Amino acid sequence: MITEARVVIVGGGIAGCSLAWHLAEMGCDGVVLLEKDVLTSGATAHAAGLVTIFSPSPTMMRIRELSLAKYRALHEEVGDASGWRGVGSLRIAGSAEQSDILKRKVSQARALGLEVEMITAERCCELFPYMSGEGIDCGIHLPGDGFLEPAGMTTLLAKRAAAAGAEILTKTQVEDIELDARGRVAAVLTNRGRIETAIVVNACGIWGPRIAAMCGAVMPAAPVKHQYVITKPLEGQRIAPDTPVLRDAENLIYVREEVGGLLVGGFETAPEAWHPDGVPWSHSQQALEPDWGQFESIMEGAISRIPMLEHAEAAHLVNHPDALTPDGEPLVGPYPTVPGLWALCGLSLNGFGAGGGLGQLVAEWILDGRPSIDLHEMDVRRYGAVHANQEFVTARATEAYKYYYYPRYPTDEWEWGRPWRTSGVHEDTQALGAVFGQKNGWERTNHYRPGEETRRAGPDQRRGWQWGKPDWFEDVGREHRAVREGAGLFDLSSFGKLDVSGPGALDFLQRLAAGNVDREVGRLVYTQYLNLSGGIETDLTIVRLAEDRFRCVCGSAFVYSDLGWMQMNAPEDGSVVIDDVTEDHSCLALWGPRSRDILSAVTDDDVSNEAFPYLASRTLRVNGSEVWAQRVSYCGELGWELYVAAGEASALWKALMAAGADHGITPAGYRAIDSLRMEKAYRYWGADITPETSPLEAGLGFCVSFKKEADFIGRDALLAQKESPTGRRLCTLTVDTDPFGVHGGEALYAEGALAGRITSAAWGYTTQKNVAMSYLPDELAVEGADLEVDLLGARAPAVVTADVLYDPTSTKLKT
Repeated sequence: MITEARVVIVGGGIAGCSLAWHLAEMGCDGVVLLEKDVLTSGATAHAAGLVTIFSPSPTMMRIRELSLAKYRALHEEVGDASGWRGVGSLRIAGSAEQSDILKRKVSQARALGLEVEMITAERCCELFPYMSGEGIDCGIHLPGDGFLEPAGMTTLLAKRAAAAGAEILTKTQVEDIELDARGRVAAVLTNRGRIETAIVVNACGIWGPRIAAMCGAVMPAAPVKHQYVITKPLEGQRIAPDTPVLRDAENLIYVREEVGGLLVGGFETAPEAWHPDGVPWSHSQQALEPDWGQFESIMEGAISRIPMLEHAEAAHLVNHPDALTPDGEPLVGPYPTVPGLWALCGLSLNGFGAGGGLGQLVAEWILDGRPSIDLHEMDVRRYGAVHANQEFVTARATEAYKYYYYPRYPTDEWEWGRPWRTSGVHEDTQALGAVFGQKNGWERTNHYRPGEETRRAGPDQRRGWQWGKPDWFEDVGREHRAVREGAGLFDLSSFGKLDVSGPGALDFLQRLAAGNVDREVGRLVYTQYLNLSGGIETDLTIVRLAEDRFRCVCGSAFVYSDLGWMQMNAPEDGSVVIDDVTEDHSCLALWGPRSRDILSAVTDDDVSNEAFPYLASRTLRVNGSEVWAQRVSYCGELGWELYVAAGEASALWKALMAAGADHGITPAGYRAIDSLRMEKAYRYWGADITPETSPLEAGLGFCVSFKKEADFIGRDALLAQKESPTGRRLCTLTVDTDPFGVHGGEALYAEGALAGRITSAAWGYTTQKNVAMSYLPDELAVEGADLEVDLLGARAPAVVTADVLYDPTSTKLKT
């Protein structure tokens, strides 16, 4: 029995075997893979094995492209022993709605440089002659796609890993993970003995949460039942083995050839979880009891598309659990709270499509410190305390399953597992007709419908406008104009608030932040944390509360990611304490030209420009309560963020609304913020700026302090970029199309050639234009340059504008 290893991988499915192979191939000695039964005993054993390059996520498209290249290369080496079947795939649009969805996905794919073309309904039927052409509008043929035999490919990767020096140990159950006195991974305890190691990779799929729990960590996932049927060949009608895989989202089905018959599966809209409290260790390769009642809707859709299925005889109905995360995306990367513990789980919706590529990327991450493709949207750091509640996680995971094929649009909101977290002014906003969205479990006002009953955006949200102008267009416009002309009051309580204190706090933040945070008490600094490549890991503000205490304020969705980055980079000597105080403090934002008049009416403190300048912060007394006020605005107008104890937020809200009655105060929501910030070209992390983009490219060079003495992370990379620029920068565009016609991700062209992709977009109610951002090469990053945007198969004119369309000198903001 092995007693020592450099890396221990737990789980013998496609994820674990791919990682073992890549680590060993990259020269990593001491790689051990542990499997409690035999290889492919979990979800891999029953996977349909479909592999396509297409995905709603540009990142996932790149990962799938990497996986496909690997499978094809292996097939060229070993032939059919690889299990790879490069039959291509066909996606059809069975309605006008599905046609628009396909056109948008094509634009996203083209934006990444992928060659994807739409085909006619007639051509679709030629490629898959067994189906009815009724209702088909168009389709996409991807000849490089296909499927594979799960056990064959997984076993091949395991053999390759073993040949390169990895140890593959089956029938080896992990019973515990031992941590040292500092909370770091020290060893894995198995039924066959103890293996000393500093790195454990959790690649256990449906058992992943149980492995994470051994270390006191959380892996938010829930096993969800998934079924497919395998038919016997129809008499006189064997399915040709080179038939492409069919996906028909209108009927929620996928179909492929299987031994002359068909394998038919899909994603029903009422999925069921299985053992969300923890999958038994005894579960292995066995399938669950078939549930024909649950599968009925999928079979009905399949028969409507492929009528001959009505007469087919079923050989098997396979029912097995897949582990889904709350957003349907994988969980990868190091756990910030348990040094040495890594995740490579939650691949169920992307198993073989992502497995080959993610194995390489996580291996790079372990050995080189970063993957070659930015994986922030899949990083395990994105989840935190709220996701320790299995009820909430299960609700979200089953909803993610439901919407894998079912239409979902950019302005849609999550519906299940709500309400979960509410702010101190939730009832106040409800009384004003708030329509709530959701972010990181928080109920947040998207917009208001004065005089109407409050509600949570739900199933009604996607019907009627899809990709066009929404029914809340005028509501958001009213709020936008109120902020520009009077004042808007926002509930920003979901913003992340991380307090950093201790004798090492300043040095720690100076090391993390690109900007100089060594400022006087009360000074607010807008800055970024960077990685070693100079990419932006987060975008935040930091205020000095005392000599040895700071508060970092970040986006609602990114608080756990930011907290994790700080935890992973914190000194080990105990000189720094990091506290998540998000739920302790509500934040109300008062923004607009009349905000000073309103604030003056509720406090005796001097809030004049001279006494309280831009980026200053201090305590105010309002109605007997202490309010920490920060003069900063994400909309480009005069204003303050007002932080108060959560229990006192309602009183502050009421006071501000009463004082603002004569000054045009209007409660406003997050959709207005998006419109306002786009006119000011304020960047949004995760879209406009990411770990793959630097402050210099993003027009945020003013946030970087090369003069400060501290050697911040990423400094050397930025200095190198200054000497040798990347040749691209983030630009502002206006797009000549209907309001809300641009959403982000669309391909951008210059004189017919691909020039880039839209990172984010919104309708500017002041500019009366669709405002968008995109990284463009230097030769196109010129004001007045003409471009085109691919919108649902048509080209819309776009033009590069001045970087900031509204108040470019920020006079309104700073006076």
